[in-house]
Amino acid sequence: PILKECGVPDDLKYLMVIESNVDPCIKSSAGAAGLWQFMYTIAKYYGLEMDSYVDERFDPATACRAAAQYLKDAYQIFGDWPLAIASYNCGAGNVSKAIRRSGGKTTFWEIYDYLPRETRGYVPAFIAALYTMQYYPEHGIVPEQLALPAHVDTFHVNRNLHFSQISETLGVPIDLLRDLNPMYLHDIIPGNTHEYVLNLPNTYSNQFIDREEEIYAYKDTVFFNPINIKKIEKGLSDEGQRI
Repeated sequence: PILKECGVPDDLKYLMVIESNVDPCIKSSAGAAGLWQFMYTIAKYYGLEMDSYVDERFDPATACRAAAQYLKDAYQIFGDWPLAIASYNCGAGNVSKAIRRSGGKTTFWEIYDYLPRETRGYVPAFIAALYTMQYYPEHGIVPEQLALPAHVDTFHVNRNLHFSQISETLGVPIDLLRDLNPMYLHDIIPGNTHEYVLNLPNTYSNQFIDREEEIYAYKDTVFFNPINIKKIEKGLSDEGQRI
């Protein structure tokens, strides 16, 4: 829905298969992160928040909007979706160089030999993923069923909130909270800085509303101990190592 809203072809959602194997929590050795594998600089350019507590590259919806905008911008530059896809892999500058070196050709296959090696395989890999995701029944492939809840409610949080406060008060498995809110790096929603969202299975929604004040107060002096908070803000682990 986000791609459609941004005017990007629906099929481009399969780039997530190539980029991250559809894992919102993955981070590469080069520093790319999330479903769309944004590097820090380009993520900042497209407005994603990244600090000691939050990394929106791991937020599926926010990262998808940024990726859609990047692809739309690339299409406006090159007027061709395969070239926009190639640009997503190697950058608009490298695609422009390949166009110049090819003598001004304007399609992926015409500039193929002038692109970086990885990009030459990137667009064909996308085509393979697109084919596989659309025609898997013809090849006897059966999708694995996911265990995430069928319906999730979104709450606006404007105070500091720790996942353990929710988990220990309402009984929500903390791993489920992490799966639904992968953008929060230390199980903390830093609502004291500005408003954030909490994704919660709808089976716990009424309990959260009814016991909200109790949840915020639960062990707040433990979870928001100034010493631990200072470590997080300095980017240090318990062993004093940079994280």
